[in-house]
Amino acid sequence: MTAGTNPGSLATGALAQGAADGFTAIVLAAGKGTRMRSDRPKVLHALANRSMLGHVLAAVQEAGASRLAVVVEPGREDVAREIERMAPGAGVHPQAERLGTAHAVLAARPALEGGQDVIVAFGDTPLITAETYTRLRAPLREGAAVAVLAFEAADPTGYGRVLTEGGRVRAIREEKDASEDERSVRLSNAGLMALSGALALGLLERIGNDNANREYYLTDAVALAVADGLPVAVVPVAEAEAQGVNDRVQLSQAEATIQARLRRAAQLGGATLIAPETVFLSVDTVLGRDVVVEPHCVFGPGVVVGDGCTIRAFSHLHDARLMEGADIGPHVRLRGGAVLEAGVHLGNFVEIKNATLHAGAKASHLTYLGDAEIGAGANIGAGTITCNYDGVSKHRTIIGAGAFIGSNSALVAPVSVGAGALVGAGSVITRDVPGDALAVARGRQITREGAAKTLRETLKAAKAAKAARAAQPD
Repeated sequence: MTAGTNPGSLATGALAQGAADGFTAIVLAAGKGTRMRSDRPKVLHALANRSMLGHVLAAVQEAGASRLAVVVEPGREDVAREIERMAPGAGVHPQAERLGTAHAVLAARPALEGGQDVIVAFGDTPLITAETYTRLRAPLREGAAVAVLAFEAADPTGYGRVLTEGGRVRAIREEKDASEDERSVRLSNAGLMALSGALALGLLERIGNDNANREYYLTDAVALAVADGLPVAVVPVAEAEAQGVNDRVQLSQAEATIQARLRRAAQLGGATLIAPETVFLSVDTVLGRDVVVEPHCVFGPGVVVGDGCTIRAFSHLHDARLMEGADIGPHVRLRGGAVLEAGVHLGNFVEIKNATLHAGAKASHLTYLGDAEIGAGANIGAGTITCNYDGVSKHRTIIGAGAFIGSNSALVAPVSVGAGALVGAGSVITRDVPGDALAVARGRQITREGAAKTLRETLKAAKAAKAARAAQPD
């Protein structure tokens, strides 16, 4: 995925060196997120089917973090599980009191004692790319004590201001503590900070709480470093990338940014998205070369689409694998372990769940195939369903290569239809069908001449009699 930020004047050699050796990433993820109006912790709300915290953990690891520490609200086992899933072995550090960002970082004190360079990240700032984390650390390799991420805000209201003098950083001032002149500054603090491993713990321990909120601000590390005569660097970032998420509106804005990145990467990778703004991808979606995706398609987690496939409009895929040349839709749903081999065709309103369709199999319309294996070249007629659930357990249906299943058939699992067999339309198949056999399982048709006319007349007479009774006075 390509980040839309300018690396600035930092040397590429410094970038390469910064990525080559490890650093410690401390991710602050203890906020309650009350503005989300949710029982779920804010950092577990998802973008492109990955939690915000997951995005941050993935990015810092890609940037070369060799040690991870996450500061969390005590007792949040759900957050701890997400950390273990996304970054096995990361340290989890509860923050019992919320006394400011510096206080939160010190909750992970053991992670600060190794002497590695430190990057402080935020679990609710999920759009920062691995490239930006690498750029943030690079000034430390050139001798800076502290590096801060900053952006030129269109409207800086609410942000801390990065104050400079003679081209050098002198402090970061929170808005509540800023003077009128300082509030006019547009260079705004993105929150993220890199600290030299040799100096980080000493700077953090000296931070006080002499401010309007009586909190220990991480940003005060800048003024302390400046007072010590140590160099402080500012690393620029686009305002859109620095966006944090505090409520559902901002969550949707971040989703739009993530989706734009994913769509661009898919297109640059060789896929055609006919109406990109209508296609929604997951972070792990894989689209091969010459894939065509028509409008209004949704890709949930775990989808891999091979070269030359076509996904027609209004299809929804989740946990599915399509091999070369598969053609599906419109209005197809794939889920729960669906596998389509080369050349499989699915038409409108077909659902596949935990089923494998071998090369060249077809189900052109109005079909449900669950817990099934469909042989190569088999043809599944309209309205066919596999009855895979008996109310207690799921059972499999096996359909052999080249078999033909007539329209509106029900296959009651567990059952198999052999290679080359033919099932007559409207059949309910409850027993195995041998290969090349013809199976018809439906009630015998009875035709009675004139019976329809007689029945209609009888029904009309009954209706008239009922109406006449209703009209009589009591």
